[in-house]
Amino acid sequence: MAWILRWGPAVLVMAIIFAASATPGSDLPAFGAWDLVFKKGGHMLGYALLSIAYFHALNHGRLSRRLVFPAFFLACLYAAFDEWHQRFTPGRTPALGDILIDATGAAIGLALWCWLRSKSRARDTCTKSPAE
Repeated sequence: MAWILRWGPAVLVMAIIFAASATPGSDLPAFGAWDLVFKKGGHMLGYALLSIAYFHALNHGRLSRRLVFPAFFLACLYAAFDEWHQRFTPGRTPALGDILIDATGAAIGLALWCWLRSKSRARDTCTKSPAE
């Protein structure tokens, strides 16, 4: 059960990304003038969530910033796998640029997550009474 709580979010996000990559190009929605923004933004959001999920899994319930790089590396590795996987999907092509966009999303996600966690911990420290 502990494994599911730790790694479940990462596996879920990986499954969603895999399913999206397996969608043939002809079945992808079109957003008109906003198409590029939505699709590349989706890449960034997906990999931001994936890197945070990896960070959560690797941390075992504690907050260790030294695990940021391994979480980032795992997200980048999955991005490369995802692009390779798209090679076999009709109407889709792998792109190095997408891996860079995914890596950017992963980095932003981890930076934001660590910043929010540090703010939360600082607030908790400031609000505790001296007797605690």
